[in-house]
Amino acid sequence: MDWLNRTLFPFTIHHYAHRDGRMAYVDEGQGPVILCVHGTPTWSLVWRHAISRLRQQYRVISIDHLGFGASDKPVGADYTLAGHARRLHDFIDHLDLRDMVLVVHDYGGPIGLADLMQRPSWYRGLVVLNSFCWPFRGEFTIPAAAKLLHSRFGRYLYLQHNLSPRWLIPNVFGNKALLDPVVHQQYQAPFARPDQRHALWACVEELDHATPWLAQLWQRQSALADMPAAIVWGERDPVYGGHFLRQWQRALPQAQVKLVGTAGHFVQEEAPETYVDAIKRLMQA
Repeated sequence: MDWLNRTLFPFTIHHYAHRDGRMAYVDEGQGPVILCVHGTPTWSLVWRHAISRLRQQYRVISIDHLGFGASDKPVGADYTLAGHARRLHDFIDHLDLRDMVLVVHDYGGPIGLADLMQRPSWYRGLVVLNSFCWPFRGEFTIPAAAKLLHSRFGRYLYLQHNLSPRWLIPNVFGNKALLDPVVHQQYQAPFARPDQRHALWACVEELDHATPWLAQLWQRQSALADMPAAIVWGERDPVYGGHFLRQWQRALPQAQVKLVGTAGHFVQEEAPETYVDAIKRLMQA
């Protein structure tokens, strides 16, 4: 991995040999487990502040989904949300994890919560950052500008020009000036070639294709009703707006909510101390 910037990401990378492909993960520290689940078009880099600041007290784990980060990127793999959720379930069994706080962002919401809703007794809490866990229908329909990408031209831009990390990331920041060019380069680096970008494009396809799976998943939302939780929300997110936040608040009525008025979709980059503190408070509760 000659693309990896060890100054930004100095953690030991382990590998999990799943039958679908080899998956990279970070496992730092000891004690109660914090399991961080990223979305698209990111990888474990997005959790670096939590890993570095919390590993002195806790065991912080983050896995790169198949097709992302330092994990394998086989062409033709199952890159559906259901496929990612199945592999995360297998990974949790592989490490025999219990009594976890789950931290999710973006597509990591349904990927991680598929396991939590199936076996909630394995979890001690949940932290949600700008995410979803229901179909993109009705009031949650993705803006027209984003839906335009769901086309042959969009596929060309994703696969040939690395559109998602190159363009999407800076355009969902609340303040683009906070995106360090070195950090931005590290988000693009795992997807250097067109054949390494199929998982990114699959996430666009899942806006429609995952609707039945997401609908079934959200039917189990009652598993969240009594879960200790925190919500950290970037209010300047142009895609996951206030209606997404209100849906989470209805599902997690006991959650502590921290609004970050200056941040967009990536609170982890724009206000890292805010989400790290929210995790720490939940761990100590």
